[in-house]
Amino acid sequence: MIEERLENIETKISYQEDQIEELNKTVYQQQQKLDQLEEVCRALARHVQALAEAGNEGKSSANERPPHY
Repeated sequence: MIEERLENIETKISYQEDQIEELNKTVYQQQQKLDQLEEVCRALARHVQALAEAGNEGKSSANERPPHY
């Protein structure tokens, strides 16, 4: 009886260890993706800031009306 209970406990612990390892892998992958997305957001923010500054200086021809209007 005690051996059976001990075996059940060991089985459950082994299963939990496997689950924890899987969760750790998932969290690591999610953190990597988060880091990538944060870098993309920073790059986009820099780009938008540069466009705004160029627009304020009157250097941006992308928003100007073409001469035939």
